Amino acid sequence: MCNLYSIATNQAAIADLFRIVRRYEGNLPPMPGVFPDYPAPVIRDVGNGERELVMMRWGMPPPPRTGGPPVTNIRNTSSPH
Repeated sequence: MCNLYSIATNQAAIADLFRIVRRYEGNLPPMPGVFPDYPAPVIRDVGNGERELVMMRWGMPPPPRTGGPPVTNIRNTSSPH
């Protein structure tokens, strides 16, 4: 996972591209930087083949019971993630 993403399009374009059925976020402003631990629009499956667009905290959860620093990049496929 990269550390930085940006969103330079509008919600209607995102909904059309991903065939989103449910949109609750109102107008999304351009987001030149989407950083770990900050809110970002996420598309999730809600069942029956439907998708919704919701704001969620962006990033990777910490690995279970390691006590290590937060993870922002994963290159090792045998990682506990």
